[in-house]
Amino acid sequence: MSPSSTAILSPPLPTPWPRFASPLKLGVMASGKGSNLEAIATAIQQGHLQAQIQVVIYNNPGAGVRTRAAQLGFPTVLLNHRHYPSREALDRAIVDTLQAHRVDWVIMAGWMRRVTPVLIDAFPRQVLNIHPSLLPSFPGVRAVEQALAAGVKVSGCTVHQVELVVDSGPVVMQAAVPVWPDDTPEILQARIQVQEHRIYPAAIALAAEAASQPSTRPSNGGQLTVDG
Repeated sequence: MSPSSTAILSPPLPTPWPRFASPLKLGVMASGKGSNLEAIATAIQQGHLQAQIQVVIYNNPGAGVRTRAAQLGFPTVLLNHRHYPSREALDRAIVDTLQAHRVDWVIMAGWMRRVTPVLIDAFPRQVLNIHPSLLPSFPGVRAVEQALAAGVKVSGCTVHQVELVVDSGPVVMQAAVPVWPDDTPEILQARIQVQEHRIYPAAIALAAEAASQPSTRPSNGGQLTVDG
């Protein structure tokens, strides 16, 4: 039997959480179920993350995030990538939607499309993504399967700024989880996702704090301590 999955390496959350002159205005982009959206919304409701979600953009008509966002009371916009002639055209529609909703931070929460300079240039250093590995290891798709195939003993998740090269931007925060011999992709993914939900809201706050103080790095960014 595997040891307790609570034996993780994870950075401490901010104490206190950063505060801002006004709430951060977030635009969330998602392609799947939207569990990270819900984690961010919970952090906002609990008063930890000083932010408000202006809009949720999704690209798959059947994505569960639409239902989850509606239950949480957030506006949703479907931008089906299949209806656009290029990635740039899709990103222009995304930028137009984000700007119409007065978004200042773009939060990719399971967005399964590569972005272009159209989006990155519209929100310089203010596009964040979460990836299910300890970057720079295992970028791209099927990161959990890559980790298991490589036989690593530790995996995890990374919140990073988005740049043109996939999963290459500066790291904001990471959390690590052990990989046990009997792990399947589904079991390891679930363990990683617990940590995604924990660190993503905090990473948003730390990234915004760092952006307001360009000479400083996000506190705790990249530092791993024993938790559990």
